[in-house]
Amino acid sequence: MRYFLKKSYPSKKGLYLQIYQSSYIPKIGNRNKSFKSLGYVCDLIEQGIQDPVSYYQAYVNQLNSELIQSECLQIGDVSLTKNLGYFLLKGMIDFLDVDNYVNLVSVTKKFRFNVSDFIRSMIYAQVCNPGSKLSSFENVIPNIYGIKSFSYDQILDCINFLGEDYQKFIEVFNHQIENKFGRNTQTSYFDCTNYYFEIDIPYDDKQKGPSKENRTDPIISQALLLDENQIPIAMEMFPGNKSEKPYIRKIIQDIKERYSITSKIVQVADKGLNCAKNIYSACKESNDGYIFSKSFRGKALSEVEKKWITLEDNEANKWECFYDKNGNLEYKLKETVDDFTYHCKVNADDLTETFFTVREKWIASYNEQLAKKQKCEIYKEVEKLSNRLTAKNLAKEELGDSAKYVTIKYKDDKKSIVKVELNQEKIAEDLKYAGYNLIVTSEIDKTSKEIYNAYHSLWRIEESFRTMKTYLEARPVYLQKEESIYGHFLICYLSLTILRLIEFKLLKDEIPIGEIVKFIRKYIITETLEGTYINGATLSSTHKRIKEVLNIRCLGNAFLKQKDVDQLLNLHLEDMF
Repeated sequence: MRYFLKKSYPSKKGLYLQIYQSSYIPKIGNRNKSFKSLGYVCDLIEQGIQDPVSYYQAYVNQLNSELIQSECLQIGDVSLTKNLGYFLLKGMIDFLDVDNYVNLVSVTKKFRFNVSDFIRSMIYAQVCNPGSKLSSFENVIPNIYGIKSFSYDQILDCINFLGEDYQKFIEVFNHQIENKFGRNTQTSYFDCTNYYFEIDIPYDDKQKGPSKENRTDPIISQALLLDENQIPIAMEMFPGNKSEKPYIRKIIQDIKERYSITSKIVQVADKGLNCAKNIYSACKESNDGYIFSKSFRGKALSEVEKKWITLEDNEANKWECFYDKNGNLEYKLKETVDDFTYHCKVNADDLTETFFTVREKWIASYNEQLAKKQKCEIYKEVEKLSNRLTAKNLAKEELGDSAKYVTIKYKDDKKSIVKVELNQEKIAEDLKYAGYNLIVTSEIDKTSKEIYNAYHSLWRIEESFRTMKTYLEARPVYLQKEESIYGHFLICYLSLTILRLIEFKLLKDEIPIGEIVKFIRKYIITETLEGTYINGATLSSTHKRIKEVLNIRCLGNAFLKQKDVDQLLNLHLEDMF
């Protein structure tokens, strides 16, 4: 925006003066509007202004000069506004003391900077303001107080280097987590997710497969393993067209070899990972254990087994009820222990299947709230189907999961559809089993409640995936090379790990990970001309709790001195663990 003096002759009275504002509007162009009407020159002379044109031209020049100074001040203010909330991340990484190990395993790569500094800066950027690597270079890293910056080429080169052997860097962090906190791997939580790429032709690990988001784009898959304390312990990237079932075996075997673990590991996973080969691997090959859920669909359960699950109380089948603090039924459990026979091909080149027997505990659960939720979903699907059950609509619409509630009658072998109707038998069956779940486990010495609680802790791994996809914005991926993509996911994984350590170890699981991320992003300081800093963070319950845990009085002050900023950035966590 700029000011200019407009001169016009609207009447015979003579020259008329006005001050106008000129502004540029994108996609439209320059637009002018009146700022101030001054009057006719003859009238202004009578008021005592000898040369009105020169006088008001000087006034317009002064307005423009003040405007330029104001704009420069605003730009300066922005450049002096920095994120300081990352001090939590820095304090945890300082405590882990990984820098020397990271630099030693990177010694063969002759970078002109320490790889440890690069990993730190990228973790800070990923948590503070995730985006593309170009965005990190241009907008994010320069706006984080006091961290090392890198050229765009250095960022791309080092991300590629990290992805070439990303497991090595995970091992370094795990080594220090073990040294500082210890690792409890007796129970491990495993699950997989995938990330889509908006590309036309699949290549490298980006292949078409079953997407978690029901997309048709090529995907790349990620397997994640958490320890018993819900801290990430391993990550594996694999092509999107590969089954996720073998990767639980691969990761468990890998961490045992890398960290020389000889103790038993109990694998916890949902029904998608429950297969005979995984059970054989856990019990017969590795002397481990498992806690899996079992599907009600298809032939996974016999009619006798289904009847046992839904059977009401009697002497042989006794439900154990658990109530909330208000005395309302929360869920109920019952169990049975027996020998069960499975069969699978132990090796890929086996021509025949191996039969084996394991002693399992089966735990049936019923949750009233889950039953209401599932019944509502069933009724919703049925209502949706009822409005378009014709052969014509069936050809046009994709039924998806709703297809199980449809029965199609054909006229002849040519599959000419003559009638489409609801499968009332299937609807009744699903309504009958709403709210029920079945857990199978090799841990027969543990109580039903212990097994139930262990299985339902799987929500933490779902939350971990959600954190990477939302707060850390692991997707979309703005990289093309396979190694660079793996390097990107390594930074996301390490960011998640540091946040989990802050959540569980430092803050004792009192503040959700999402609130921790918000605190980090909103703790902004602005440098003043006096050399002090203005704290722009809004006081919240998270803010108060962090201040209380860290015992740092200046954390909530409006004015921060340099020594206060230094105190936050040199946070020592040794005395807190």
